[in-house]
Amino acid sequence: MNEHILVCVAWPYAKTATHVGQVAGAYLPADTFARFHRMAGDQVLMVSGSDEHGTPILVESERLGITPRDFVANYHRQICEVWERLGISWDLYTETGTANHYRITQDFFLTLYDRGYIFKDSMQSAYCPTDRRFLPDRYVEGTCPHCHYTGARGDQCDNCGHTLDPIDLIDARCRLCGSKEAKLEMRMTEHFFLDLPKLQEPLAEWLNHGKDHWRPNTLAFVQNWLKEGLRARAITRDLDWGVPIPLEGYADKRIYVWFDAVIGYFSASVEWAEKQGTPEAWKTWWVPEQTEPAVKPYYFIGKDNIPFHAIIWPAMLLGYGNRNLPYDVPANEFMTMSGAKASSSRGNVIWTKDVLDKYGADTLRYYLSATAPEGRDSDFTFDEMIRRNNDELVAAYGNVVHRTLTFLQSKFGGVVPEPLALRPADQEILLEVKRGFDLVAQNINQCHMKEGLNEAMNVARAANRYFDEQAPWKQIKVDREAAGTTIYVMLQVISGLHLLFNPYLPFSSQKLHEYLGFEGNITAHGWQLHTVEANKTLPKPAPLFPKLEELVAAE
Repeated sequence: MNEHILVCVAWPYAKTATHVGQVAGAYLPADTFARFHRMAGDQVLMVSGSDEHGTPILVESERLGITPRDFVANYHRQICEVWERLGISWDLYTETGTANHYRITQDFFLTLYDRGYIFKDSMQSAYCPTDRRFLPDRYVEGTCPHCHYTGARGDQCDNCGHTLDPIDLIDARCRLCGSKEAKLEMRMTEHFFLDLPKLQEPLAEWLNHGKDHWRPNTLAFVQNWLKEGLRARAITRDLDWGVPIPLEGYADKRIYVWFDAVIGYFSASVEWAEKQGTPEAWKTWWVPEQTEPAVKPYYFIGKDNIPFHAIIWPAMLLGYGNRNLPYDVPANEFMTMSGAKASSSRGNVIWTKDVLDKYGADTLRYYLSATAPEGRDSDFTFDEMIRRNNDELVAAYGNVVHRTLTFLQSKFGGVVPEPLALRPADQEILLEVKRGFDLVAQNINQCHMKEGLNEAMNVARAANRYFDEQAPWKQIKVDREAAGTTIYVMLQVISGLHLLFNPYLPFSSQKLHEYLGFEGNITAHGWQLHTVEANKTLPKPAPLFPKLEELVAAE
């Protein structure tokens, strides 16, 4: 029975363009997953959008002398351009600045408030006397009280992973002005809090059942949080950029960006349904017992977002009531940039657009998929990307495809030959393709994208061995029909390969789809081998992938 798969992908912050670490961490795995499930005949909804609120955007727009709306519109446009060039197959990519998102966020706030899961209280908040403003947690910097890392932020220590409050930091300072003379003040201010302790018991009940398929690092993280005991978290801030609080008397405060961003998965689904002309269709994806079997919501994120997606968002959904909870949260580790942690503020990033300009989409997609930080951190280097492109993508996959198709053109005039009875070697390579469909599907289903790609590449390597062993360039000199059978079998193998690689490499797969004489979009052909019919005339091919020179990376 076909499944309903909801693919929710982390919302990139519209303060910068997109870098390759983000793509490897969340967006490419999600796209691979969604593309596979569409091919498998499942119903898929993949949504995300640009996260456009918060103090960092307000501060940066003030520095540039433009409105926050103009600021985020610029980066939203840049992010969308990258998604299009990379081939990310959104059903809807939106933004948190829509009237729809504001309305739904305020509804979440009021519902949780009315049900007793949001309360008012006063808190100490960091105030910079130099800048004369309250500071968001991430704009407070100091020494971590746990590991003594000197660059910890007011919300989290990136060195040891502990979540923090600004008051926890030793020698706290303002990251905006960097002033060490004007000591930060902790001033009392009234805010609204999400009562996570009240939701801990139902959350623990949910987390302790049916999570065997979760990644060990994600499960260990949430279990440690629960053991330590959940604390109430402030969900409003003293600023004037963001979703307004839907209660009287709080015009100078806004709903905190982390609270409204996770609601975006739901609001994007509602927006998608309205744009489809079926405004109630969101219920299929979010209301329990609307579909059989039940919808499986997957959340593709980086590991720094685990607490928000595996603890806080599920708690919000439990408090709101009658909404589907996450089925899986396949959080990836980090991808470093030539050995250093990616940081746009420190200039240590490789922008996705720059790599696309020089190397193209499928080369980048292949490299990031092959080196995905699924179980541990990985590292991006141009030298390794070029090596993998040339030694694997070109040599193992592209080469056997091009050799077969050009041999067909030169020796058979592009006409698919009629095969003789299949020999044991022919049957074995076709069985290898069949196994490939099973193994790639199994791994993608389990969110093991890297291993799925490796299984597809194993089929390509087996195809090379078969082609070399049969040696049709020798066969044709003594037995044209035997050579024709080899080429016929190879065309069926290539037909399988272009489907196995399609979730990972959509552009070259569609191109090969047409070289094999198929019409329409490759996705519509499904997750099964399609026969290249004998006596069909195929068009002249071109190489699927370019061989890259090291000089390009150096430049």
